[in-house]
Amino acid sequence: MEIETQKMFINGEWVYAASGKTKDVINPATGEVFARVTRGDREDARRAIQAARKAFDEGSWSDGAATDRAALLIKFADEMEARVDEIARIETMNNGKTLTEASYDVYDSAACLRYYAGICTKPSGQTYSVPSPDVHAMTIREPIGVVGMIVAWNFPISLAMWKLAPALAAGNTIILKPASATPLSAIKLFEIMEHVGFPKGVVNLVLGGGSDVGDELAKNTDVDKIAFTGSIEAGQSVMRAAATNIKGICLELGGKSPIVVFDDADFENAVDYAAFGMFYNQGEVCSASSRILIQDTIYDKFVKALVKVTKQIKLGNGLEEGVTMGPLVTKEHMEKVLAYIEKGKAEGAKVLVGGGRATEGELAKGYFVQPTIFGDCTPDMTIVQEEIFGPVLCLQKFHTEQEAIELANGTTYGLAAGVFSKDIGKALRVVKKIRAGITWVNEFGPVYNEAPWGGYKQSGIGRELGTYGFDEFTEIKQVNVLLKPEPTGWFGPVD
Repeated sequence: MEIETQKMFINGEWVYAASGKTKDVINPATGEVFARVTRGDREDARRAIQAARKAFDEGSWSDGAATDRAALLIKFADEMEARVDEIARIETMNNGKTLTEASYDVYDSAACLRYYAGICTKPSGQTYSVPSPDVHAMTIREPIGVVGMIVAWNFPISLAMWKLAPALAAGNTIILKPASATPLSAIKLFEIMEHVGFPKGVVNLVLGGGSDVGDELAKNTDVDKIAFTGSIEAGQSVMRAAATNIKGICLELGGKSPIVVFDDADFENAVDYAAFGMFYNQGEVCSASSRILIQDTIYDKFVKALVKVTKQIKLGNGLEEGVTMGPLVTKEHMEKVLAYIEKGKAEGAKVLVGGGRATEGELAKGYFVQPTIFGDCTPDMTIVQEEIFGPVLCLQKFHTEQEAIELANGTTYGLAAGVFSKDIGKALRVVKKIRAGITWVNEFGPVYNEAPWGGYKQSGIGRELGTYGFDEFTEIKQVNVLLKPEPTGWFGPVD
């Protein structure tokens, strides 16, 4: 059966790439082509930028009532929830995650829209008491302008919504570039946006690669802001490109997030979250708990329990009932993760469970990697220092609180961290010392639309979600009003 090529959305119209090029979309659970999309390049990106620029400058969206924007965002959320089964199924087939995980992403994205629909109608300026008694000084927040959005493939819907919702709520116009490997759920989102009635040019979708479409968005001087999620290396490229017009950037990059488990922790709770934090979404999570630091007095007991839980994970097609872990997103990424596993073995880490590709039965057709745990890991190992972005967990021992802090801070990353202890004073002391932007005590992983998300060090710049995420898409303007106008007389009288 002929596969129809799906289009991108520019200036209110569904269009093919100017070049006529296409890209096959592969189901990672089967290795088979199941969809095809048009593949854009710089020319298509420029068309989208021009459309977004025109729509913003004309002001129908940015200058309109915040209540109208809020109403449309809520309508968007309602339509998403009405189509949750359809969107989640497409996401599972494209990304590999389980249907349960994909459904949660859709519901949470709808909640994100509703949150920012509420935020955008709330006053956000301030007034100031200044030395001049006849001057009324205040600030107002205004939309930045045209925002380019580049998102990763691990949470295609959620990562897009973390940017779309606050940017649109603030009155900006946008161009979204989804990851080349996972464009299908973004297409569905734009079908819904067209249906609910977003004005022409306000929302634009360009499909294509980072080296051309992404680079054009970052370099083009008609783009006022770039919101990016991806690797450190790609983030560095975005920063360099964005220097063309000193555009604003928000970078959500990688992580090598630790969980610190003290011997006074609730044991079952700590083991459960250690597994969840690492193996949720196949470990393809920027904040995955890929390093578990365990106090030496409970290390052997903890390892035994964690291995037992990990062996209960059921690999398979995410559409099948009972499956708790799907395949990795692409063959290339699977090979990268497998290479890290081999590197860990070569550097002396001990494989406690897993350690290779899963090839039993139907799994051989897809890009499945066994949930893997390495013991006896040391800080100098590649698998401890670098983000693997797959189901590979490194275990380390510590003896003292200070040693745990030093190990936790021992990478270039600083996205997330968790501490498990019944001694809340100790837990908070450690949290305070860990250089990470998101922390949990006695849990790991939950994301809240109401709270800021972002990292320290090389894990990124700026924050998403919460009021901070809204502010990222606004400019602050100072306004001073002289209440009793009169000349200064600085250079003498005015005739």
